Amino acid sequence: MAIGGITILGSGAEPPLPADAKADSVLIDKTDHSMTLFSGGQALRTYAVSLGRGGPEAKTREGDNRTPEGNYRIDGRNPRSAFHLSLHISYPDAQDIAAAAARGEKAGSDIMIHGIRNGLGWLGTFHRWVDWTAGCVAVTDAEMEEVWRVVPDGTPVEIRG
Repeated sequence: MAIGGITILGSGAEPPLPADAKADSVLIDKTDHSMTLFSGGQALRTYAVSLGRGGPEAKTREGDNRTPEGNYRIDGRNPRSAFHLSLHISYPDAQDIAAAAARGEKAGSDIMIHGIRNGLGWLGTFHRWVDWTAGCVAVTDAEMEEVWRVVPDGTPVEIRG
């Protein structure tokens, strides 16, 4: 399905991105529950996402189940993730750690872009009905396979509230 010229996965009718497609930035918009991959300033694809079950506010501490906001990078990947595949986001950065420490708290960690919990992939797009992650950004397993393929380590990720 295309909205405003951007393809949103979910109907199953979208062709996969070309084999040589590479994203050079990722924008996660928490308000729209969307994640857009960009290359050279042009949107490659936008995905509908589920976010942290702790509410729409920015992550401030370990265990709040919120998705952080800010500018980060993809700094690793886990092919044996408990959630199909996962790309690690570099949260917390030094500013996040300092802000949490000033409040006497830990900032938290392990924020990922990932698929659906292993064994539950059959949920497909139904997972989007509710924000269910512990602060991560979730897409379907098929979408995660595409994201995994086109988003290299080091890619900047902006998460907006």
